[in-house]
Amino acid sequence: MNVREAAAALLATESERPPLSQDWPDLDVDTAYAIQDEALRQRRARGETLIGVKLGLTSRAKQQRMGIDAPLLAWLTDAMVLPAGVPVPSLIHPRAEPELVFVLGRRLSGPGVTAATALAAVDRVYGGMEIIDSRYTDYRFTLPDAVADNGSSAYFALGPVGVPPASLDLSLEAALLEVDGQIVDTATGAAVQGHPAEALALAANTLATRGLALEPGWLVLTGGMTDAVPLNPGSRVAAHFSHLGSVTLSA
Repeated sequence: MNVREAAAALLATESERPPLSQDWPDLDVDTAYAIQDEALRQRRARGETLIGVKLGLTSRAKQQRMGIDAPLLAWLTDAMVLPAGVPVPSLIHPRAEPELVFVLGRRLSGPGVTAATALAAVDRVYGGMEIIDSRYTDYRFTLPDAVADNGSSAYFALGPVGVPPASLDLSLEAALLEVDGQIVDTATGAAVQGHPAEALALAANTLATRGLALEPGWLVLTGGMTDAVPLNPGSRVAAHFSHLGSVTLSA
């Protein structure tokens, strides 16, 4: 299997499949990002528009649970936006997690971006919810597998409240995760690399190694604040933020 074939196979997957590394044991992170980029090219060829990036595995607790020791970066397109009130489409094994989402006001280019310089490039911050959906059986994968699969991307939704980041202490901004009326988890922005601006700086510096930058108007999903919870048929999952309103999704 080559890069183009791997990208096409992952895009076409509608049920669980073995991770790429099972048949491609020397798959490395650089090749995985090439697969991810090729999948983006194929998405754009079918009419999707690039609108930003997401970070995955930015929480140390989640890294430990997944057996992976580094965050990853993935692409966002307009086809991944879930409008308010629209049920989550049928997926393989969807999970939901609350996130803090930045909207960039100006270009942010590494290397050497710090959390402070990253935050200065942000126009607004929102609460959000991401729906992840790994193509791999039982969510078992290596870091290169996860990168090639575009960070298990499926859909995301933004909350109703967007504010300038200077108006909040983002490390203390809390999210309560509710499933079918029961609070099942809670976290603050500090769960995301110590501060979500650190995740934003990581995104800019990671893209710089590939000759890329974060562009004005792009959205950046900074990573799950809590662990992701299954979104089962008939379920309702909500994230309630301290100052950024609530996001509710149903299957």
